[in-house]
Amino acid sequence: MSVSSTEGVSSGLLALANSSSSGSSKATDDQDMFLQLLVAQLKYQDPMNPTDSTEFLSQNAQFTALSKMQDVADGISQLTSLQLSFGAAGMIGRQVTYTDATGASKTGIATGAGFPSTGPVLTVDGTEVPLTSVTSVTAPSTSA
Repeated sequence: MSVSSTEGVSSGLLALANSSSSGSSKATDDQDMFLQLLVAQLKYQDPMNPTDSTEFLSQNAQFTALSKMQDVADGISQLTSLQLSFGAAGMIGRQVTYTDATGASKTGIATGAGFPSTGPVLTVDGTEVPLTSVTSVTAPSTSA
């Protein structure tokens, strides 16, 4: 007796691949899609030649580990951004040397800090200076 394991599977897998639940995160959607494909594959497998379930469990574990590593990377990125912001705020009142847009080295007192989406910016003598342009920070000179 011959049993075809692929009849109806292609259209079912395409329907699953095209459907997605709105309102949930991308990682959750991807994991749900993986589990739906797993169930569909098990449902339509050839009973005379079953698929090894260990392979599926291994893939699911790898998928979960990758998802968690992405979460850790996102957290580290947020911490780095916060650390730069606190560093910029700590430079207020200090003398900073920076490279301007023309490549010239300038020095001034940092009087403020801003936090746009592009990264922290110091206000030095009325000029906005990206934190990445700062080359040195010292205590302000106390000459009378």
